[in-house]
Amino acid sequence: MKRSLCGFVVFLVVKWGPGHDTCSGLSASGRGRPDDLCQLTRHHNYKEMLELMHRVHRRCPDITRLYNLSGNPGTTVEGRKLAVIVISDNPDRHEIGKPEFKYVANMHGNEVIGREMLLQLMHYLCDEYHKGNKDIRKLISITRIHLMPSMNPDGWEKANKSWNMSSSEGRKNAQGIDLNRNFPNLNRIVYINEKKCSKNNHLLNYEVLKNSTFAPETKMVVHWIMDIPFVLSANIHEGALVVSYPYDETRSGKPKELTKCPDDATFRYISLAYADKHPVMQKPHPKCYYDGEWDFYKNKGITNGANWYSIRGGMQDFNYLSSNCFEVTLELSCNKFPPASHLIKYWNENRDALLNYMWMSHIGIKGQVKNENGKPIANAMIHVRNLTDGMDINHDITSARDGDYWRLLIPGRYNVTACAVPEYVCVSKVVTVENPVHSEAKKVSFTLPWMAKSANYRKI
Repeated sequence: MKRSLCGFVVFLVVKWGPGHDTCSGLSASGRGRPDDLCQLTRHHNYKEMLELMHRVHRRCPDITRLYNLSGNPGTTVEGRKLAVIVISDNPDRHEIGKPEFKYVANMHGNEVIGREMLLQLMHYLCDEYHKGNKDIRKLISITRIHLMPSMNPDGWEKANKSWNMSSSEGRKNAQGIDLNRNFPNLNRIVYINEKKCSKNNHLLNYEVLKNSTFAPETKMVVHWIMDIPFVLSANIHEGALVVSYPYDETRSGKPKELTKCPDDATFRYISLAYADKHPVMQKPHPKCYYDGEWDFYKNKGITNGANWYSIRGGMQDFNYLSSNCFEVTLELSCNKFPPASHLIKYWNENRDALLNYMWMSHIGIKGQVKNENGKPIANAMIHVRNLTDGMDINHDITSARDGDYWRLLIPGRYNVTACAVPEYVCVSKVVTVENPVHSEAKKVSFTLPWMAKSANYRKI
């Protein structure tokens, strides 16, 4: 249940065999008009999941790419790959200024709705793109979307064999590891650094991954997060009906306590972007077993993760503290492994919310950091002060290898500073953010003078 990587490792591009199409309305070539919801009539095992992903690629080869996460050994314990489909108008590579987005599902093998929702989502995006849906075509043209239907395919197979709507069988991977408690714990580091006014971002020490306690799935996803400049992400779970956002681990060590991160306002903003479009989350509904004393709908369908209950080693906080990627956790249902006949209902409830959340990768500002010769500057630090409330947002992000950056922000006035010390002078700009619906982030680029040409360097 609860929770759900971000810059480039070498990925293994694959060509899966066509196998059989699970929708009878489709020809062997992948052409034809399938029933839009035909794949939601059943749960799909690992082989069938790959076949559905391959079918989308056959139908939309111009806007999709298939790849597996790489690593050592590069597979799960039982030899399965972590498969991803990219959907974009130029899916084969990162484009300067285009944000990278990801959805990850089935991290807990017995929580299966997200897996089927992502399989349906990739079909929907492909279909609507070729139907000429203007919003979908725009989203795909300005966003590089990565969909991983299953992070724990071994666990799914185990859960499927002992099917039960609430059983924990298959939750963990084949080693018996809960993947959402298995990421490097960076919260303890940042909580210490807060007291010292020290580093507040990109806290991962790669040496820690040599520790044998990390599962192969965890290691592959960590490298994925660190190698692609993801801007926004969501980790899809079941067991409750709520959107949960950082932090997930309490500062005090208490079992639960409101624990805000520096971007609390932005996380609430993007969480509401999902909950607002869900027809049930914000309305009175029966509580789930895992809700505890909470009636989440009374808080508009969102919650601070640690205020619900504290977890250590979760993927959500790892994204935020290791990279530039903001991630929330989507809890889609009390039932973790519902009958297949319920899947269409869940799709109807979540389709618009899934789409609206992807648009959140375009809020705030974006731009490129260069030197006076026009050369991109990688790893430049972007610091933001909120002029609306007069407070610094003490979580800096960095520019990617091409000098491009994305800073998610809610509407307001900000002082934005780009620094690349010691070679360059810091430059600041005052920016007003408005976040118009379904529009790209406001462009704010920086040209940094060489330090030798100026004595005006000011460390922030």
